[in-house]
Amino acid sequence: MNFHGKDIKIFSGNSNVDVAQGIAGCLGLPLGKSDCTQFSDGEIAVSLHESVRGSDCFIVQSTCTPVNDNLMEMLIMIDAMKRASAARITAVMPYFGYARQDRKAKARDPISAKLCADIITTAGADRVLTMDLHANQIQGFFNIPVDHLHGAQLLADHMKTKIGGNADDFIVVSPDLGSVTRSRNFASRIGTSLAIIDKRRPKANVCEVMNIIGDAKGKKVILVDDMIDTAGTLCNAANAIVEKGGATEVYACATHAVLSGPAIERIQNSAIKEVILLDTIPVPEEKMIDKFTVLPTAPVFAEAIARALHPRFRLILFRAECSVLIQALVARKCRNLKITFLENNVFLI
Repeated sequence: MNFHGKDIKIFSGNSNVDVAQGIAGCLGLPLGKSDCTQFSDGEIAVSLHESVRGSDCFIVQSTCTPVNDNLMEMLIMIDAMKRASAARITAVMPYFGYARQDRKAKARDPISAKLCADIITTAGADRVLTMDLHANQIQGFFNIPVDHLHGAQLLADHMKTKIGGNADDFIVVSPDLGSVTRSRNFASRIGTSLAIIDKRRPKANVCEVMNIIGDAKGKKVILVDDMIDTAGTLCNAANAIVEKGGATEVYACATHAVLSGPAIERIQNSAIKEVILLDTIPVPEEKMIDKFTVLPTAPVFAEAIARALHPRFRLILFRAECSVLIQALVARKCRNLKITFLENNVFLI
């Protein structure tokens, strides 16, 4: 992919301003000047207060609660930039809403994830950058490039620090069969064994634990999932693994903190000791409880943006020391830039 624009501009909707500011800070850029407001009848109004003509524009917007308002904000921002002659528009979606409606589970069901992909493309986005889609096949719903990032490394690094050299005392547990692959990969990252909880879901947002596959007796459990919605799955799994499985402590790791309905009450009253989340969805102050630890995702998205601008830019894991390198790539528009990596994170430009 070639570098399209004369410069780079990072804009934000109203859903996740902190992540947008973090991305801009990692890249050494100011956050773009724009407003997303509403008319008295609820219609969304977008105003861009600087020129985007010929620029590479990145719009940071999670389609979290209120889902439809945030989705429309992003679509209108894309349209505004397209009509203002932006060179390329990338939708940076830390959380992609409607992702759970990715197939026809029964007759006459819509596939809403595909619909969202179509309208984002039709609005004028040239690329999508997102993290931990609920189902990997959603990437194929788009007719434009999709960069699918994974938050597992951030969560795994945090847990490895907590575990230290006591990996034998911990075990990763998948809260349901759908999360087995994710949990297995997480267990391999931190060097622990794996167990699985087999559950039955009689209806939406209601689940019942059936069996525990694996041995968690006397161990500290790490539950891994892509999101926490009503927290029924997570809390049932945590309580079951303590009561039936004999676990001593329970930790939970998830990328997206949807936290709808009775989620906070359930987590507060559950056997979970700590919940490690990423900031793909902002946690409101009234929902921020002592059990929550929130890790930043801005450095990962900043690295992905830098890679999109310069395909030969290789960086195994983003570190704060490399922000100077990224700023240099941005300042020189990533053209004809030769990078030589030496030992101990030393590089030549």
